[in-house]
Amino acid sequence: MIVVVCPGQGSQTPGFLAPWLERPDFAADLRAISDAVGLDLVAHGTTSDADTIRDTAIAQPLIVAAGLLTLKALLADGRRERIAGIAGHSVGELTAAAGAGILSDAEAVRFVRERGAAMAAAAALTPTGMSAVLGGDEAELLTRLDELGLEPANFNGGGQIVVAGAPDALAALAENPPTRARVIPLQVAGAFHTRYMKPAVERLAEVATGLQTNDPTLPIWTNNDGSRVTSGARFVELLVGQVSSPVRWDLCMTAFSEAGVTGIIEVAPAGALVGLAKRALKGVPSVAIRTPDDLPAAWELIDQLV
Repeated sequence: MIVVVCPGQGSQTPGFLAPWLERPDFAADLRAISDAVGLDLVAHGTTSDADTIRDTAIAQPLIVAAGLLTLKALLADGRRERIAGIAGHSVGELTAAAGAGILSDAEAVRFVRERGAAMAAAAALTPTGMSAVLGGDEAELLTRLDELGLEPANFNGGGQIVVAGAPDALAALAENPPTRARVIPLQVAGAFHTRYMKPAVERLAEVATGLQTNDPTLPIWTNNDGSRVTSGARFVELLVGQVSSPVRWDLCMTAFSEAGVTGIIEVAPAGALVGLAKRALKGVPSVAIRTPDDLPAAWELIDQLV
């Protein structure tokens, strides 16, 4: 049972698409997506610096475009029929929705353009930030967050929770962290997956009314609670609400385990989700597709099922 996972914001690095653009088909498809979203994703994936691609309005379309094109290469030649399911982390859920057939690639690209812009606009309203908390007791951390007016944004599993809110509250958490916990500030533009994103939810609810959705033709799990979703319309509802609610990637990995996962493949820009899986799903083989050179290992993992 092979599950494909699609990474979220923060997985991008300067120049990560350069090796992919040596493939003429990938380069042509990326130019087409660039035209659709009104952004030069070719430049942003090759020459733009870290600060530029940290911009939410750029990062999200860039990550989803990379994921969609990796999926096209990964699942060619009938391999899609041998995949047991798909899931995405945060904005990666849009990649997963397209991979599962809920949205067309064009609809996923249109939605992510609006999502990135709406979340960037919401983040600009109030200074906020995010920090990763590694280790410590979850109950103690949640109590401390309540005291400081902070919120959990990502339950990533493996002892990692990302928290978000006002910069002074994040600084106070770092100065006095929970027992045996480390607090690491993240270079992001705002408090995603918290109440600060409510304006983005309102905008995306409008956008969603114009989307053509289909029920998934691959099993897909939601960040909302780690459950499988069988209705395309319901999954899109969850995509909208997800912007201001916590990402429960820990529950997604629990669901993979309960379903009997035997392999994890992460599409570009890969690495983060495979790293989490190595801690939470110990012993499960995994492949992170960072460049086209990683595709043969991913194909081999899938082809073992034949």
